[in-house]
Amino acid sequence: MTRLSFASCLPLLLLVACGRTEPVSDMPTQEELAAAANAAAARALTSQQAADADETRLYTNIEHGFSVTFPEGWMINKGASTDEGAVYEDPGAGADVRVFWQQNDRDQTLQQIVGTVSSGSEGVNGEYIGENEYRGTANDGEGNNVAIRLLRQPDGSIVTATFVYPEMLSEQYKPIMDKTLASMRIFAPKAETPDGEMTVPPAENATNAAAPATTSAQ
Repeated sequence: MTRLSFASCLPLLLLVACGRTEPVSDMPTQEELAAAANAAAARALTSQQAADADETRLYTNIEHGFSVTFPEGWMINKGASTDEGAVYEDPGAGADVRVFWQQNDRDQTLQQIVGTVSSGSEGVNGEYIGENEYRGTANDGEGNNVAIRLLRQPDGSIVTATFVYPEMLSEQYKPIMDKTLASMRIFAPKAETPDGEMTVPPAENATNAAAPATTSAQ
């Protein structure tokens, strides 16, 4: 009798293994397969929406060299936004964040600019952080608190962020305000960066500490 080698039996073993079927009772139904597919699609969509939301919240102005992350759920006001900056609004409570770049043609000092920005506001308090940053708070006289952060770029231009929210909702909005203003960064604008070497590092004069409000602005 001819003895079959293991190698010659291998194809037959594979064929038998591939031909095995599980009991019908253990197989998922078409409805279960469809439900699993729908659940997987829903998870993928949710993940994509979250990624899109994060991308939308992170506003980066390559031309003027600054970025900021806006609060989750806030919407951009396209009519008020320009090439120099953006306005995001809380659709529920009338709060907004405005971040804009401004050329400093007269080469004003940060102190002079703060004096101009502070005019017309009540109870202005703030502090200079080094030579190129100012953080302060004020009241607009209409029941709103105003938090401000200014960063002076190397060429003298200014990036200004203002966070306005109802005074009666200070407890809810202050943590959001602190996080938003702390996220603002400046970096080399596109015109000063060779093609292919564009990076967006944190600003050297941008700190993550909450804005102090102890010294009256002059």
